[in-house]
Amino acid sequence: MPETHTRMTLWGIEIFLAAIEEGSISAAAKRLEASVSAVSQQITNLETAVGARLIDRAVRPLALTPAGNLFRRRARVILNEALQARNELALQDLSQLTRLRLGMIEDLDSEVTPRLLSDMAEELTSCHFVLETGASYRLADMLDSRTLDVIVAADFDLATDWMEVHPLLNDPYLVVAPPGVIDETGDVLAQLLDLAFIRYSGRQMMGRQIETHLHKLGLSIPHRFEFDSYHAILAMVASGAGWAITTPLGYRRAHRFRDDVAVMPLPFEGFSRRISLFARNKAMDRMPADIAARLRPLLQNMVVSPSIARLPWLADVLKVL
Repeated sequence: MPETHTRMTLWGIEIFLAAIEEGSISAAAKRLEASVSAVSQQITNLETAVGARLIDRAVRPLALTPAGNLFRRRARVILNEALQARNELALQDLSQLTRLRLGMIEDLDSEVTPRLLSDMAEELTSCHFVLETGASYRLADMLDSRTLDVIVAADFDLATDWMEVHPLLNDPYLVVAPPGVIDETGDVLAQLLDLAFIRYSGRQMMGRQIETHLHKLGLSIPHRFEFDSYHAILAMVASGAGWAITTPLGYRRAHRFRDDVAVMPLPFEGFSRRISLFARNKAMDRMPADIAARLRPLLQNMVVSPSIARLPWLADVLKVL
């Protein structure tokens, strides 16, 4: 057999993994910001280099051949090792880090995130920052697919053996209600149940966590309103349409309505969500821990302290971790 001059490349391996994870060459091209023809050619080059067909392109979504299934396990190790090597070298001199893809939950996008990126930009002078904001479950999917390097999100119900986790904030749930409607010296729960309950969408982890807790308490509240936006929920509460359960982060983010709702502790067993920083295990050396260390004082100064100043009863539950 004549010797092939085609070489295996990291770019080809990254494209191979993206094509399988996305299920199509066009979706992989979009994710990697490359042309469809370039992605297709790289897969062909990789198959030539390894001497086996890796992907069955005749089916939708794309499927691995037996050789492709074997190669995928090695490909992930190769790519993770390359990423770790790049980051270890960059971390010898942080100013040489060339790209950081960061995902942040929307709760932090208007206050904490700009300050974090501004502070990091002063030190990482050659770094191209890519910021993605969104719901926690979406950011988790992007971290899993290697579209993002690091995310800050609410803890999610997924196996985390492939991730390193850095806890940041305990964000307790609280009640928001129309102003002047609830007499806090009386039976608060009974008064709330006389009003419509404005829910977070069940598509979001926050919505599912709230529903799970209510079910645990034996509270079956009729469905009438369901939204996926802090602003929409607090706007409805401010208008007198009903009450809702949110967290200090959610309350702060919908700042336009902060003065138009009454905020009070839950009238039943309390619960909270945890905000953490996540990264793929061992892929970025000490960088995730460094970002978490930068975030904690920002969260204390920009979220925890002002929230407790406004609502002192949060002092025992709203905490940097």
